[in-house]
Amino acid sequence: MAPLLLAEDLRVDIPTPMGMLHAVRGIDISLSQGETLCLVGESGCGKSLTALALMALLPQNARRTARRLDFGGRDLCAAGERQMADLRGDRMVMIFQEPMTSLNPAYSIGEQLEEVLLRHRKVSRAQARERAVFLLEKVGITAAASRLSQYPHQLSGGLRQRVMIAMALMCGPELIIADEPTTALDVTIQAQILHLLKSLQREFRMGLILITHDLGIVARVADRVAVMYAGEIVETAPVKELFAAPRHPYTQGLLRCIPVPGKTRPDERLGVIPGLVPAPIGDLSGCQFRNRCEHARADCAVPGPVLSQVRPDHGVRCVLAQ
Repeated sequence: MAPLLLAEDLRVDIPTPMGMLHAVRGIDISLSQGETLCLVGESGCGKSLTALALMALLPQNARRTARRLDFGGRDLCAAGERQMADLRGDRMVMIFQEPMTSLNPAYSIGEQLEEVLLRHRKVSRAQARERAVFLLEKVGITAAASRLSQYPHQLSGGLRQRVMIAMALMCGPELIIADEPTTALDVTIQAQILHLLKSLQREFRMGLILITHDLGIVARVADRVAVMYAGEIVETAPVKELFAAPRHPYTQGLLRCIPVPGKTRPDERLGVIPGLVPAPIGDLSGCQFRNRCEHARADCAVPGPVLSQVRPDHGVRCVLAQ
């Protein structure tokens, strides 16, 4: 069965006064219907730009290239802005990190929900309103009909994020990209939103790309994980295998930074990754993690390494793994 989404050698380059910024470098992504892929990494590693590149929502001066970029049998590289506008909000949608800046404060919740369906379907406003009420109830908002006349500032952060999820589902999409959808919420609301996303994904058989830096979230919801560093995917594997046997030194460092229930003592120091993420500007060669890696050696600076398959479905970009 063909994947729902397939990206090969996806790149995003942005010109800057200091040189060309290679924000996303050679990303390969494959996502099946009903599957959850988590993109993980430190801030600035290119997770959000990867998502924006898939949606064709990049800044005007950014340049997206790919050897192949297919969605549901459609070539996104050849799709123009009009074709992408027809896809966005319909078959592929994105839930952004901060719902208060994603919702328009000048329009009511009902107007913004109804607009999505009216834009992509030949329905009446009454039908769009009925669909909006149904989905608000589906995402756990009580008194849904009365919420339609409210404005974003009248809702809590958790309710606004639920509205964003309902808006994403208005046209029954095949793909949802969620860019750190729980970062601005407190812990209890985070758990509710994640449970909601996962249950809705199972019910509607949607593909889900979840962007996060929280490995606890990854362990709960992911089917597969792609770990990003300095614009590249450095390791990708099924979630259980990644947590049980991480192969890249960066992935190992990330896992050492989080406490393990029942194993980490209260007085035990957590691991740290020394140094800073390098700026991916100019001519880049070798492993970008080598200056922070305790296992670095001379051949880490030569061009490469490539993402090698160390096990079925487990790829690692490291000379030691090879």
